[in-house]
Amino acid sequence: MSRKPIPLEVSDTSAFAKSLRLQLVAFEGLPSHLQLLNMLARAAGYGNFQSLRAKTDPAGSEAQPPTPAPVVDAAIDRKHIDRVQRSFDEELRLMRWPSRRMDQITALWLLWSRIPAAREMPEKEVNALLRDRHLFGDHALLRRELCELGLMRRTRDGSVYRRVEQPMPINAATILSQRSSRQAH
Repeated sequence: MSRKPIPLEVSDTSAFAKSLRLQLVAFEGLPSHLQLLNMLARAAGYGNFQSLRAKTDPAGSEAQPPTPAPVVDAAIDRKHIDRVQRSFDEELRLMRWPSRRMDQITALWLLWSRIPAAREMPEKEVNALLRDRHLFGDHALLRRELCELGLMRRTRDGSVYRRVEQPMPINAATILSQRSSRQAH
C-alpha cells in the first residue's frame, strides 16, 4: 500500500522558518520523525501533523491552508530577557516568582520546555518535576499557571497532566539558546 502524499503549502516562508527554528531550539536532542512532522505542521499554522492530514480531503485536493500563526514576540526584547534570566539560577531553576505578568509568562515557557513532551503524567509526577525546577516552594502555583496559560492540559479530576505542544515565543527560546550555548563552552 503506497502512502498518500500530503502537500504542505506555506504562505510566508520567513515566518515558517522562524517558527520551525524556535521549535528546534527549544527541543532537546534530535526530534523523531513524527516530532519533526508535527513541528513542520505547526510552523505552517496547523495544530499538528494530524490536523494537516485532516485538512487534505479524500479526493486529494488540498483544503485552504490556515493563516499562519504570527511568530509570537516577533522582536527580541533584551531588557525582558535579562529580567527573566535573573529569576533563574544556573541550573534553570526558578528562584522567585516574577512580579510582572510578561516575565511570569516567559518563566512558565522555560518551565514548560523542561516538561517531557507527548507523555501523560500523574499529578504526583508533575508536582515532583515542578518542585525540582523552582526554589520558592509553590509548585501548585506553577502547575495551575501552566494549565491556565494553556501550556498543559489536565483531566477533569486533575489526576493526569500532559504538555501542550506549541511554538515557543522568541524571548523564551532566546533564553534557552543562550543557556545551551553557555553550557557548551
